[in-house]
Amino acid sequence: MAVPVLYFIRHGETDWNVEGRLQGQSDIPLNDVGRVQADQAGRKLRDIMARPEDLPWLVSPLARTRETAERARRAIGLPSVSYQIDDRLKELTFGAWEGHTWKELRRVDNAGVEARFADKWGYVPPDRAESYAMLRDRIAGWLEHVDRDSIVVSHGGVARVLFVILTGMNPDEAADAPIWQGKLIVFREGRADWV
Repeated sequence: MAVPVLYFIRHGETDWNVEGRLQGQSDIPLNDVGRVQADQAGRKLRDIMARPEDLPWLVSPLARTRETAERARRAIGLPSVSYQIDDRLKELTFGAWEGHTWKELRRVDNAGVEARFADKWGYVPPDRAESYAMLRDRIAGWLEHVDRDSIVVSHGGVARVLFVILTGMNPDEAADAPIWQGKLIVFREGRADWV
């Protein structure tokens, strides 16, 4: 069976993105730049697809992804709230590290930060956090239920594991891949194209 095409939109910018804070599953809203990025993502989607309304929109439940989806849909003339929420599309959680910058964490947990940078894919931060490897398992389970081309609005970590699962990218390379806010990535036929 052919793998469906995924039109993946990373949520727009938040104030925590600007400040370099680890968001994880903290529910941080878009800022003004992020709202513009979400509108632009919708228009890009319209430019590359004849009928984006014909595909399911699968969206992380966090506020920044929901607002991105709603703004993108409005930008192309679709009802803003006609999409499906899926908890499995949440960002990985950084546990006790959420809300902190790397500089702040180095002051309180330098050994943990060093361990994470030595193994970005496999390291699990403290307090019920996830690694990229754990997120990969969650997203692989979700992908088993995606049976048609879809528009996905989610997070940078989810994009990184999709690069590994769908394109065969090396996990260490994927962990360092730049995944910009508000950008559209098309995953199809074993490759990923930025739009």
